[in-house]
Amino acid sequence: MIDTVQALLAALSGIAVGFTLGLVGGGGSILAVPLMVYVVGVKSPHLAIGTSALAVAANALAGLANHARAHNVNWRCGGTYALAGVLGAFAGSTLGKAVDGQKLLFLFALLMLVVAGLMFRGRGDTGVEGVVCNRDNFPKVASFGFGTGTLSGFFGIGGGFLIVPGLIASTSMPIYRAIGTSLVAVSAFGLTTALNYAASGLLDWGIAASFIAGGVLGSVGGTKAAKQLSGSKGTLNTVFASMIVLVALYTLYKSWLAMAA
Repeated sequence: MIDTVQALLAALSGIAVGFTLGLVGGGGSILAVPLMVYVVGVKSPHLAIGTSALAVAANALAGLANHARAHNVNWRCGGTYALAGVLGAFAGSTLGKAVDGQKLLFLFALLMLVVAGLMFRGRGDTGVEGVVCNRDNFPKVASFGFGTGTLSGFFGIGGGFLIVPGLIASTSMPIYRAIGTSLVAVSAFGLTTALNYAASGLLDWGIAASFIAGGVLGSVGGTKAAKQLSGSKGTLNTVFASMIVLVALYTLYKSWLAMAA
């Protein structure tokens, strides 16, 4: 059982994660794992990873419903990406459970900085409207899906901050459509990772429930904000990348201290 304060902290953290998922399609787990460890007070990094994976998957489903109503989801591309990624997520999460938790957080932060750099570099790209997934680009979409799924499972994340750049790179769709479409895969990756961790007893159901409740509220506001910003060239990319850098630096600092202790 969790106490009232911890439940409240989990719900508030969930609002932040849900808003982020709705706004940029990714960053949910980038925020969720550090929030679980440093704010909610989950001591075990592996338990935090398993719990956040379930919470992010549920919050991503709420965000997906909001984006679907706004017609921002390319279902064929999202489904292809998700199916390939689920296989990678299972393999990656199995490997991740065998790695020291603090080292996992440190590697996670380094990966965030790489992705942020790529997003800053492509912040001026507008993308191509009306792209479709067919036999011509299926291998490329599936390979990106499998690769990001593996990383998603290994680090215990929904993977949206990897999926959005992956969808843009493999299909050239605009970022606002990639954000909505990414939530198909975020949901699938998160559920796969959560089930794998739950099978090992590495999931706190009470904290997850509070986190999810807050996330549903946050996702509504995030989706509305994304729609307002979608017309500003490069704004969403810059917001996305800046957020990743800030959380990455904090996670690097905290995980380095923990490993040095």
